[in-house]
Amino acid sequence: MKTGFNKEKLLKRIYIVIPAYNEEKSIGNVIASLKKEGYKNIIVVNDGSKDKTSKIAKSKGVLVLDHIINRGLGGALNTGISAALKLGAEIIVTFDADGQHDVSDIESVVKPIIDGKADFVIGSRFLRKQKLNFHLMIRRFGIKILNLITYALFNIHTTDSQSGLRALSRKAASKIRITANRMEVSSEFFREIKKNKLRLKEVPIKTIYTDYLIRKGQSTLNGFRIIMRLILRNMFQ
Repeated sequence: MKTGFNKEKLLKRIYIVIPAYNEEKSIGNVIASLKKEGYKNIIVVNDGSKDKTSKIAKSKGVLVLDHIINRGLGGALNTGISAALKLGAEIIVTFDADGQHDVSDIESVVKPIIDGKADFVIGSRFLRKQKLNFHLMIRRFGIKILNLITYALFNIHTTDSQSGLRALSRKAASKIRITANRMEVSSEFFREIKKNKLRLKEVPIKTIYTDYLIRKGQSTLNGFRIIMRLILRNMFQ
């Protein structure tokens, strides 16, 4: 990790929160890649998986918090972030369990917080050019629609509202209140950023597009569901 800080001290400050639902095919490799780079404070939230996600994660020697039932991405992130705060985390990084993130990008998302320039950092897949096939282009178009909805609701511009790679300072994590249980939590973060006047920054990250990731990607229908939940939640708040 190329920073002006002592590497060991810095790694002790960072907690990685991984929400996971039926990710037995990837969770082991994700944890191994994090450990290889020196990250030891790893929390896996097994969100009611029906496969071996929990068993594999526990075999890797990380903290695993099990939900008895599937609560959704928002519920898993809430559990993981709350646990990290209780354990003394100074910086919390959310990291997807499906293998799409490059561990080396963690340095990029935590650096603005370490430098005192941000409270909340989004790793944006749109700030770095990558060659995409037709299916991925359609998916990115859907994310752009969600970006527009997020702007309309919260008046915050973002290039990647649905990114799963984020970094939160302890201050930000302590102030943010997650109320959405499902995928709309990704946009809900922006409501909390605005409400609490947190400093937001985006940094470019890359995505590792495996066949597994493409097969399990969000459907267009699910994207519309996220939009409807966002609109309804904000109409009645």
